[in-house]
Amino acid sequence: MPLARTNTVVVVGVAGQLVEVEADISAGLPGMAIVGLADTAVGEARDRARSAVINSGQEWPNRRITVGLSPAAIHKRGSALDLAIAIAVLAAAGQVPVDELLDLVVVGELGLDGRVRPIRGALPIALAARDAGLGLVLPRGNVREAKLVPDLAVRSVCNLAGLVALLRNGPCAHDDDNEAASDTSTNSELRSVPDLRDVRGHLGARFSLELAAAGAHHIAMVGPPGIGKTLLAERLPGILPPLSADASLVATSIHSIAGRLPESADLIRHPPFIAPHHTASLAALVGGGSGTPKLGLVSLAHNGVLFLDEAPEFDQSVLDALRQPLEAGEIVVSRSGFSLRLPARFQLVLAANPCPCGRAGAKDGVCTCSSLQRRRYLARLSGPLLDRIDVRLQLEAPTLAELRLLGGSPESSEIVAARVLAARERALRRLRDLPWRVNAEVPSTELRRLWPLPADVLAPAEAAFQNGRSSVRGLDRVVRLAWTVADLTGHDRPTAADVDIAVQQRDGHGKWAA
Repeated sequence: MPLARTNTVVVVGVAGQLVEVEADISAGLPGMAIVGLADTAVGEARDRARSAVINSGQEWPNRRITVGLSPAAIHKRGSALDLAIAIAVLAAAGQVPVDELLDLVVVGELGLDGRVRPIRGALPIALAARDAGLGLVLPRGNVREAKLVPDLAVRSVCNLAGLVALLRNGPCAHDDDNEAASDTSTNSELRSVPDLRDVRGHLGARFSLELAAAGAHHIAMVGPPGIGKTLLAERLPGILPPLSADASLVATSIHSIAGRLPESADLIRHPPFIAPHHTASLAALVGGGSGTPKLGLVSLAHNGVLFLDEAPEFDQSVLDALRQPLEAGEIVVSRSGFSLRLPARFQLVLAANPCPCGRAGAKDGVCTCSSLQRRRYLARLSGPLLDRIDVRLQLEAPTLAELRLLGGSPESSEIVAARVLAARERALRRLRDLPWRVNAEVPSTELRRLWPLPADVLAPAEAAFQNGRSSVRGLDRVVRLAWTVADLTGHDRPTAADVDIAVQQRDGHGKWAA
């Protein structure tokens, strides 16, 4: 038969897009053309496929071959289409059954000797295949990842000859469905999450961290080096609730596309923690870059924590680029002819020294910076960025008694996480018929409309606004924070005391701008 069809999947953003691969063999000068908005890597598949077919003991058609990739309007990138193109050509030449290919999604990169190499993004590809009601054939190195998707028939191959044999003998003879599924109960991505029990002293900072976790609020910390800013930030994921099933699939898909998912990994069930170096570029942090857009670190931190240590050392443009995802929960990457929306709903944690030398406010008082240098240093964090930070801390060194644990052992992450989960469940019951799940996501207009607070309760927040300690956005964020305080303390609605605590948490003792 001179025409054959199969299916493959290309990853667009963080989702898989089904693509139909058609191979037509006709009279004419021998050669192969690939049409359908293919990039250079896909165009090179003609040479990889030809060598792989010949070196696998099959016959390459010495005729005119046209391969069409539909829908043609979608950009096709990467080498994962190699296997689908090669097997479609063999089917068009009558060397493998045509009908077997119609119900399959075929992905894999071909080596010149016919080996099938693992690819990135196996999980979103598997999700797209399942949603289309098709089976999946992919490299053996990706089968564990693909099996994380339930209700999907997965077949793996290690070379082109194996796929030819599978199709000739019938898929049931080589079906991997009976293989032992991966044990998702022991998540190999789980590292030893640092415990809050390690933090001695800093009682106020521990409460602020718990408050931020309960409402998914962004948090900023300022203090001299070695005081515990990184120690606290690294323990935030340990008190956050585990990811839901859908969020786990999204997080695992993102890390799979970025090539950061180990071959032995299962679903990412706990919020990811991403801590880039302060030399990270704009494209590295938010995504994009020349050519094929890449996922940024803000997308890798989706549904998790993005920690920027030494925040004033980051480039100003990099920091200001965070404003959009902090508000919208996504990044829009625009290029000529297309744009991508990449998920980026993360919890931001900023940490900074009080001055370039870091000794301002320290007990030894040995600071070599002038007042102008100190102001310029923290001014690198723009007002619009800081205005989006709900919780602000000025850390002070713990006392010797606190370091010696004279007041007893600190609470563990497990104990604090239970309170955070209870607060989130309380908020979730309040938001059950609404599209938001945590207090930090609720628009201020909806807060005022659905749950208006009396003037006497709002008095502390309005006083902070009147004396210039808070902006209009800050006033709204204080109200959101007050609802989280109420959820933690078990109040049905915020009290004036809850609002006062929220004002203090956002004020940061005057160290941060309003």
